[in-house]
Amino acid sequence: MKNGWQSTTLGAICAFENGDRGANYPGRAVQTATGIPFINAGHLTNDGLDLDNMNYIPRERFELLGNGKICKSDILFCLRGSLGKFASVGSLSEGAIASSLVIIRPKEPVENRFLLMYLQSELCAAMIDRHKNGAAQPNLSARSLTNFEIPLPPLPEQRRIVGILDEAFAGIATAKVNAEKNLQNARALFESHLNAVFTQRGDGWVEKTLEEIATIFGRGKSRHRPRNEPTLYGGKYPFVQTGDIRNADHVITEYSQTYSEAGLAQSKLWPKGTICITIAANIAETAILGFDGCFPDSVIGVVPNPKEADIDFVEFLLQSFKARLQELGKGSAQANINMGTFESERFPFPPVAEQKHVVAKLDSLSGETQRLESIYRRKLAALDELKKSLLHQAFSGRL
Repeated sequence: MKNGWQSTTLGAICAFENGDRGANYPGRAVQTATGIPFINAGHLTNDGLDLDNMNYIPRERFELLGNGKICKSDILFCLRGSLGKFASVGSLSEGAIASSLVIIRPKEPVENRFLLMYLQSELCAAMIDRHKNGAAQPNLSARSLTNFEIPLPPLPEQRRIVGILDEAFAGIATAKVNAEKNLQNARALFESHLNAVFTQRGDGWVEKTLEEIATIFGRGKSRHRPRNEPTLYGGKYPFVQTGDIRNADHVITEYSQTYSEAGLAQSKLWPKGTICITIAANIAETAILGFDGCFPDSVIGVVPNPKEADIDFVEFLLQSFKARLQELGKGSAQANINMGTFESERFPFPPVAEQKHVVAKLDSLSGETQRLESIYRRKLAALDELKKSLLHQAFSGRL
């Protein structure tokens, strides 16, 4: 360890305070639209507390609480659920915390900002892994936090390190905003061109239903109840679900589940090239099967007639109509569309030769969009790694 630094624990340099978990705990029924802030894990952000979406409790209930009341510059740390999430309360001097949080109150000789940097570091992440309990929902106790090890330089050195990191992190944050904006712009450019193709139609375009351009049009099958019967799964037949369709990029190449022979017997094997449309959960998501596979009745399958429609054209077409289809699915507790949605819904189709020409242009633009997205994602990943590297250097005495 660097000369002048000491190895200590959070318990030696901080006070900890849990929320009041007794009879006066302010449940949802007593929370109000205004009053004293009542802070939960959802209010913790990278920039501090989300005051715009804060919960509140009446002052009378606040006064009844025996502990878990914040002070200016406290740090809040999540002990379960979003384990390890944290934020400074900043200048907020009054409020109470939910039972999933703990107050960390730095004492001399540690700077509040230095401690916030520590909580972002891989060293702190390693401490969380070492001390957490539970498998299904990992959690920590405030007592466990007191045992977290932290290298502590003298106060002037802490301030120097924080100054360097603050300046570097501000630059990283700006670079990330620009990269994320470029990432969004690349996708928006493709979607704008996609929508223009299907709104600025030329001569010879005819409106047809999906059934009119298909050799097979229908819902997937999963007849067996209960659906989670173990004997249905674990075989050789791909079973594509709505999440797999949502996560695909034009063509489905991966799946998270398979059917056995028993599963296939109560379902249906659709051919490679089938266009899948989700009609429940993630509605109006579309992608093309890249293999023979099954899917449930929450998915519609379309096998285009090659004399009427190009497979890729139809999928791009449905992408452009996604917002329209999602709008049609609103109005129930859980948004959904069904076969009836498509009975009267007509879509524009030019001659097949022109469809192929449109697809070639969209494929080219999609490829360029993906190239740009890949560049910006790599840049975002590199910025995250740079931040980790700077924190590692800071807490190993090499900054």
